[in-house]
Amino acid sequence: MLTSKQRAFLRSLATDIDTIVMVGKGGMSEQIIKQADDALTAREIIKGKVLETADISPREAAEHIAGATGSDVVQVIGSKFVLFRRNPEAPKVDLPKAKKRK
Repeated sequence: MLTSKQRAFLRSLATDIDTIVMVGKGGMSEQIIKQADDALTAREIIKGKVLETADISPREAAEHIAGATGSDVVQVIGSKFVLFRRNPEAPKVDLPKAKKRK
């Protein structure tokens, strides 16, 4: 689970990355899930887009992919979404530390 500070940090990183996952009229498929999973392993943070021809909303697509890949939805804006999953073997993104609750 991401804190709001970590989410804000990841949103700032996502502005400079390219969209690599596209969901179109074919909807959600195993190929899209596999592509997202492989990209999350390699990059940790990915950006996706749901095309107008798709029969699924961007929020639904982001949550479906996140559930299937074990990642977190960072944000959904318009037709685009950002996902994050830490790679435990070779982390690339250094998240701000979460504050401990008293």
